[in-house]
Amino acid sequence: MLFDYKAIADSGEEKTGSIEAVNVDVAISSLQRRGMVITSIDEVGEGGGFFDKNISFFEKVSTKDIVIFSRQVSTLFEAQVPALKTFRLLAAETENPLLGKKLNEVADDIQGGISISDAMAKHPAVFSDFYVNMIKAGEESGKLNETFIYLADYLDRYYELISKTKNALVYPAFVIGTFFVVMILMLTMVIPRLAAILLESGGEIPIYTKIVIGLSNFFVNYGIFFGILFVLFVMFLWRFKNSEKGQASFDAVKMGVPFVGSLYRKLYLSRIADNINTMLSSGISMVRAMEVTSKVVGSKIFEDILKESTEEIKSGSSMSDALSKYPEIPSIMVQMVRIGEETGNLGNVLETLAKFYKREVDNAVDTLVGLIEPIMIVALGLGVGFLLTSVLVPIYSITAGI
Repeated sequence: MLFDYKAIADSGEEKTGSIEAVNVDVAISSLQRRGMVITSIDEVGEGGGFFDKNISFFEKVSTKDIVIFSRQVSTLFEAQVPALKTFRLLAAETENPLLGKKLNEVADDIQGGISISDAMAKHPAVFSDFYVNMIKAGEESGKLNETFIYLADYLDRYYELISKTKNALVYPAFVIGTFFVVMILMLTMVIPRLAAILLESGGEIPIYTKIVIGLSNFFVNYGIFFGILFVLFVMFLWRFKNSEKGQASFDAVKMGVPFVGSLYRKLYLSRIADNINTMLSSGISMVRAMEVTSKVVGSKIFEDILKESTEEIKSGSSMSDALSKYPEIPSIMVQMVRIGEETGNLGNVLETLAKFYKREVDNAVDTLVGLIEPIMIVALGLGVGFLLTSVLVPIYSITAGI
């Protein structure tokens, strides 16, 4: 809830402003702790304009924002700046308005006596379960500054890996999108005019030209209905993908695609090794590290594997024995984890695995980009060339016979 208030500060100056709190009592308590005497406080109506709702809907805190925030916090903590002042300062300085708002709310909770991790846990859309658990471990060990450095380094690696994978798919997506746009424009605007010339000539039309003219007539006459059906189909897929069954189905399809499936598998393995190593380095138990990693790995298949493995670890199994039962986990990873367990050097082994799979992902992305660019260009050329040939060859035959 948001409250507008009028208050008198210690200096005697009258102040007005807004504060967000769970209820009016918490808002008053928070203001009084700042040394203010409340003269009036009212809840702000929930109305708001249409555009205000849209703006808040599109606001987002990116991984890059959290990386910068984590590094700034670690720097300020290292300079012995108090937590409350740190969050107030960063809330005012951040360029992201949503992050600034959330940091102010975290600062209000810290001022109210709540720990940093508990305050952050109230904002799961900004601070993940992994992030909150890392902060909690840092508070318990008294190494909060180092924890924020760990988090910034980890999120840097995560952001770099995800960005490279996504950026590799931007060009192919652009080429494929261009291909379909060009095809639709030609079928609805160019082909009908050329087809009219062919039909008026009364000459014999080849079968492949008839197919192209049929497709053109379909898009001209029923294109709007096809577009509506396509949008409805995409909406259905989106809703299905966000369901538990849909996530498993999409993951299975994604992992089954040649080469792309291998790329995603290595991406998830790198994330698992990096997450668990980072959490173990911060003093978090193996069971808790596995539980948190299962929630943030990004794949329903690997999420289920980690959850089931966690239950086996609770029952007394080692991590290597638990993971060895799943074909999705490569034997080299199981063997490396087993060596780490036997030597008491699991953290370093997981760090090595994370770096290894990151390199594998980088190489796979570079290979994918190198292969897909010429394939897409050739496919685009063949598609447009086929359309033009289907219509221009009969026209040329007609003009040659005149």
